[in-house]
This record gives sequence, structure tokens and C-alpha cells, in this order.
Amino acid sequence: MIKRFEKKLFLFLLVLLLNSSFHPPSFYLKYKPSALKEHTVSNDAEEYSTNVIYLYKDFTGFKELLAFKESGGSYSRTNKYGYMGKYQFNLNTLKMFNVRNALNYIDNPELQEKVFLLNVQRNKWILRKDIKWFIGSNINGIEITESGIIAAAHLSGPGNVKKYLRGSGKEDFKDSFGTSISSYMNYFKNFDLSSIKPIRNPKI
Repeated sequence: MIKRFEKKLFLFLLVLLLNSSFHPPSFYLKYKPSALKEHTVSNDAEEYSTNVIYLYKDFTGFKELLAFKESGGSYSRTNKYGYMGKYQFNLNTLKMFNVRNALNYIDNPELQEKVFLLNVQRNKWILRKDIKWFIGSNINGIEITESGIIAAAHLSGPGNVKKYLRGSGKEDFKDSFGTSISSYMNYFKNFDLSSIKPIRNPKI
């Protein structure tokens, strides 16, 4: 009996050691594996509790976490306010990147990924001074980071983020669901977005 226990313990420790020999994840998200592959999300809470996807604190981890927060990672999701796709853009935002057909956008995952990248590049350009000025500071108990700023710009637009930062957090915009700039600043802090360059007027 003792030998059997020792064998099981040895196997457990061996698996743990092998797992730790890979790059350690800096963030994890409970997520159904098939959902990541199919870009759809189940409402079954039990499925989330037993499956974990590991996200690194890089641009890919940032965009996948943001997508999960916005749409559950679904390319086909449209909410009641008309925000569409994996990253929940409205048509006015899409038009800035010469995307004018909502149906074509919804049916094109590659285009959705491209628009998200362009929007990050554009927001980094618009907020370049604020990123330089405010990174490392603390507003209302929240550490200000570049990724937090960019996530908040996705939520509210870069203009509202400027007001929040330059007003010391007094104008904490909330979207139609009650999600605030400060909550996104905190939730998405400390992702490394240095690989994404600011571009004034990015094009598809």
C-alpha cells in the first residue's frame, strides 16, 4: 500500500516538474478548450471550472483576454447596441479603417484581427504622450500601464482616456454595461505591447 502511494506521489511530482520546465504562464484564464478553437463560448459554468488556458503577458495574451472580456472570444457575436465581432467594434469605428459592410466583417475573422491591430496602433499614436507621461503613476489606487491605457481606449475611446488620465481619474467613463475606464486599466495592466508600434493613420 505504501509503495503504491509512493509510486503515485512520484508520478505526480514528475508531471509537476515537467510542466514547470516549460515557460511559466504569467496569467491564466478559465476557458473551454474547444471554445478557443471554435471561437465560441458555452454558458455552462462547470465547463469553465475544469479547463484552463494559459495566456502570456504579451500582445497575443492581451488581445485574447480582451476578446474574452468583450465577446467571449466569438467572431460572430453582436450585442444589443450593435457592437460586432470578437472585439465588439461598432460600424463607426470600422469605417475609420474603410470597413463598411457589417456582414462581410462578421464573416471574416482575418479582417477582425487586422482591424483590432490597426485600432491598437492608432490608439497608441493618439495616446503616445499620455503613455509617456503617466506610465508608472498611480491613479485612485490603480497602477497605470501602457496595456491598461490601450485596453481603456478600446472600451471608451482615446479621448475619454485622456480626460481620465489628465483629470486624475475624476472622469471615469462607463460604457452601456457599466464597465469603467478604471476597471479596464486595472484588469489589463502589465501586458507587454512593445511589439506594436504607434501609427497615426494605419491602413488595411
